[in-house]
Amino acid sequence: MNNGSHDFDFFFGSWKVRHRLLKERLARCNEWVEFDGVCRVQPLLGGSANVDDNFLERPEGHYRAVSLRSFDANRQVWSIWWLDGRFPGELDTPVVGRFANGVGEFTAEIIFQGKPTLIRFNWTRIATATPRWAQAFSSDAGQTWETNWIMDFTAAG
Repeated sequence: MNNGSHDFDFFFGSWKVRHRLLKERLARCNEWVEFDGVCRVQPLLGGSANVDDNFLERPEGHYRAVSLRSFDANRQVWSIWWLDGRFPGELDTPVVGRFANGVGEFTAEIIFQGKPTLIRFNWTRIATATPRWAQAFSSDAGQTWETNWIMDFTAAG
């Protein structure tokens, strides 16, 4: 029986990534920036954790970033951290959550532009060859959400 510790097994391997990033967050902006990237994901700690190495080809400059995911078997939740290579001394607040019915939802409270903001990561289409990750922010305690970053993955072969 899977207690959740293998929820990210679908993601192991190499991926081509199509990024779609909202130009401005929580600013009623409808302008998106699109760019490519690559991602390589590998298990750690016998599968109860994993890491991905990302290369993002943003129009204003390329950079690397890392996601680290760790499964807490006692609480049966995942924690996910993001480290942006442009800011190597700043590890983002982890989002925490789990998968249910084929969808992963992970949330945290952060400070964005000086204000408390909820952040949500959603993983969908995980049983397909094209999984999707989306990030959304809420400035009203989760009543409404603005999706501001979408990553569509295809196997790199």
